[in-house]
Amino acid sequence: MAESSLPADLSDSPGLGRRILRLRRLAWRLLRWALLLIGAAIMLLPFLDMVLGALRTPAERLARPPVYWPRDPQWGNFVRVFDELPLLRWTLNSLGVTLAITFLQCLTSAMAGYALAKFPFRGRLAMFRFAVGAQMFPFFIFLIPWFFILRYFPLVGGNGLAGQGGSGFLGTYAALILPFAVSWYGIFLMRQFFLAIPDELLDAARMDGAGEFLIFGRIALPLVASGLATLAIFVFLYHWNEVLWTMTVTRTAPDLQTLPVGIYLLRGAFEEEATKSLQQAAICVSVLPVLVVFVALQRYYAASVTSGSVKG
Repeated sequence: MAESSLPADLSDSPGLGRRILRLRRLAWRLLRWALLLIGAAIMLLPFLDMVLGALRTPAERLARPPVYWPRDPQWGNFVRVFDELPLLRWTLNSLGVTLAITFLQCLTSAMAGYALAKFPFRGRLAMFRFAVGAQMFPFFIFLIPWFFILRYFPLVGGNGLAGQGGSGFLGTYAALILPFAVSWYGIFLMRQFFLAIPDELLDAARMDGAGEFLIFGRIALPLVASGLATLAIFVFLYHWNEVLWTMTVTRTAPDLQTLPVGIYLLRGAFEEEATKSLQQAAICVSVLPVLVVFVALQRYYAASVTSGSVKG
């Protein structure tokens, strides 16, 4: 700050002026931290209420006025949901299906995005436009077509060559995974990240005798690791909470039900207010894997946001 902008009594006291500037900076810094803490508290309140709800006794849930802090926390509710419900089975199903979908979407999106970004071929622009336009159509409009494709798939699940006689892929884990093996959004996202890689770098590797798969796996993929992590987070979060398709294909195979579907069905099993603590305990368990995945990949996600890799 120039001396001319300071009052006359401060112009003669440079040390005092610097102290006032430092105090102003400190005040702004404290204000920013206070706003961040308030925002974080607002975001955490639903999670706190979920945990407290799982720890309340039936009497505390029915009490009026409401009791927010349980006087006698019922930690046994987290044991009861595993004893009285197939929660472990649901959790393992969710982990297996979601991780498989995440891996397949990252693989197919990376391969297709690399091809669209780095291989010149006829129709490349049209294919990219198709991938962008396909994102406008939500999955549920393909729900019935996918169901019949999997139901009458030839030579699978007892079906003959004409797709008759059996149940096809229905009642298998493949029915939960295959419809989500490719993501149009993932192809678009990874193409944008691959575009940021200089072509000269890949050409130098080709001149050294490296094959395309080696270039893709050893050079290109590590350079877009932040993009892959970002896509993995989005895919995992979405499909961990997916309910509609899973309920459709597991109606006759309850052993394949995932954790969100199981919790949704708990609403019919525990309608009484006194037993809703079990529902919230199960929800707490379902949130843990999501938190683990996000914490494990958040630094890559932050890098993708700040690196400026995504470009038009």
